[in-house]
Amino acid sequence: MKIIVHISRLLVGVLFIFSGFIKLNDPIGFSYKLQEYFSADVLNIPVLEPYALLIAVFVVVYEVVLGVFLLIGYKPKFTVWSLLGMILFFTFLTFYAAYFDKVKDCGCFGDFLKLKPWESFGKDLVLLVLTLVLFFGVNYIKPLFSKLPTTLLALLGFIASLWFGYHVLMHLPTIDFRAYAIGKNIREGMTVPKDAAKPLQEYAWKFSVNGKEKIVKTNGAYPTVDGDFVSVETKVIQEGYTPPVVDFSIEGENDLTEYYLTQDNVIMVISYSLEKIDFNGASKLKALQDRARQNNYKIIGLTASGTAAKQRIKDAYNIDFEWYLCDEKALKTVVRSNPGILELDNGTVKQKVHFNDLEDLELPKVNP
Repeated sequence: MKIIVHISRLLVGVLFIFSGFIKLNDPIGFSYKLQEYFSADVLNIPVLEPYALLIAVFVVVYEVVLGVFLLIGYKPKFTVWSLLGMILFFTFLTFYAAYFDKVKDCGCFGDFLKLKPWESFGKDLVLLVLTLVLFFGVNYIKPLFSKLPTTLLALLGFIASLWFGYHVLMHLPTIDFRAYAIGKNIREGMTVPKDAAKPLQEYAWKFSVNGKEKIVKTNGAYPTVDGDFVSVETKVIQEGYTPPVVDFSIEGENDLTEYYLTQDNVIMVISYSLEKIDFNGASKLKALQDRARQNNYKIIGLTASGTAAKQRIKDAYNIDFEWYLCDEKALKTVVRSNPGILELDNGTVKQKVHFNDLEDLELPKVNP
């Protein structure tokens, strides 16, 4: 039992730290996932949506800290009870999402690793078993060091987690796992290979035959049945290939996506919502616009907001570059900052900065 507890302690501790760190690297992304869970279509508790970021930071810091506590043996009973409560909650959440097919990705490992709903539930079941081993074998969990060093390590783990979370919120994720990371090409990310797997769907055709219901399943072809057609239902059996970049576009009066993704020296200001744009960030856009144009860069904005909001921002901050339309979810994925700034060369992301780091954006003069 002692050996099993030690193995479980190591596995659970490392996994909690790793999973928590991945989400702590991008707490805004995790908050978007929580908003999805809180929405009316899933758990139907929209009252929590405005607090999603606060909850996200608390959860991921707590997750990392519990992993540290477990590995160093700090307050074993408190730690194990907390771990059990957290994993029970996550197991319920992933089961609910999988069984009712509500959330396609649990967000357990952020953008680093996408798990399907039932895979997430299976992972949580394994973790639950390991945590139950710790629960019943808590007496075998001893501190690795004496009381003072153990307490100092626990405090250091808590402070380091808080600092890291604050740092990435004030700047950008330290590690960018998304398709819009520096060095990635957005146009290539939108491309679907010719040999890409196609989705497989099952069609359930319902007919009325001599007053009785008859269901015929096909892969899409309309069946030959001697009866009256009633309805058809479809179910995806196997997902097809999904490109890394989806729903990204640059829409004006025409679709300008291809045009701007084949241009060099493009400065792109991203604001998924101009109504929620940060005042400090917006106040820096005039200087950015002037610097970009002085050094022969094209500057445009991308937002999901409407015409009235675009004009208000232009008037309020004395800017006149054009704002184009793009899907809000796509813009939230591009950069975790409102506003955020990218430099693109032929569709490749050369620079990406939070508005707090706008002064770090390098714009050497280029030929017009």
